[in-house]
Amino acid sequence: MKILAMDTSNQVLSVALLDDKQLIGEITTNIAKNHSVRLMPAVEKLMKDVNVNPSELDRIIVAKGPGSYTGVRIGLATAKTMAWALGIPVIGVSSLEALAYQGILFDGIICPFFDARRGLVYTGAYQWKNEKLETVMEEENILMTEWLAKLKKSGEKVLFLSQDTEAFKELITECLQDKAVFADASLQLPRAAHLALLGKEKEAGSVHTLVPNYLRLAEAEANWQKQQKEKADL
Repeated sequence: MKILAMDTSNQVLSVALLDDKQLIGEITTNIAKNHSVRLMPAVEKLMKDVNVNPSELDRIIVAKGPGSYTGVRIGLATAKTMAWALGIPVIGVSSLEALAYQGILFDGIICPFFDARRGLVYTGAYQWKNEKLETVMEEENILMTEWLAKLKKSGEKVLFLSQDTEAFKELITECLQDKAVFADASLQLPRAAHLALLGKEKEAGSVHTLVPNYLRLAEAEANWQKQQKEKADL
């Protein structure tokens, strides 16, 4: 089974090709450039380099969020269009779950997170058990201070994974002290290969039912809903 995976849900752009569980190619960059311009060229280059034709693909796996609204939409739109054109399944995987995969050798709680601004983060808690990544605490859009209070109650060591670690490191250390573990910089970025390995085990749904998981409304949409409610209350 040949699998194409792509993640554009945050600043990192990553695409990978797997043949069953064997990684045959991967491209990952961490630069502030438009994913809409770079995603398809990256896919085309990778497939050419490893000599795989689109017709050989069996499924496409994509990061469905949370993360950048625009980035998530670009990834899903591309993956769904390709899957529809090729007549193959497309599967969405949580961007946080994919990043948590990096903690596969950690015996404790794994906490991936993305900065959501104004002290908020997109986050969740996971743990590896019996060679499977299990959810310990559901994904949320939450103030980091509130999230750390929840983690502290567990009493366990917590591995933090994020390209935004430095912005929260002092706060995390202050709250969890010696229970906080910070991964090496090489493990802080999500990889499409891990996205593929997670999605490989998930059941495929309809192309049309795959939607982004933003965890919160875009600011413009939230403001619109607030305005509509105010009008209705007049």
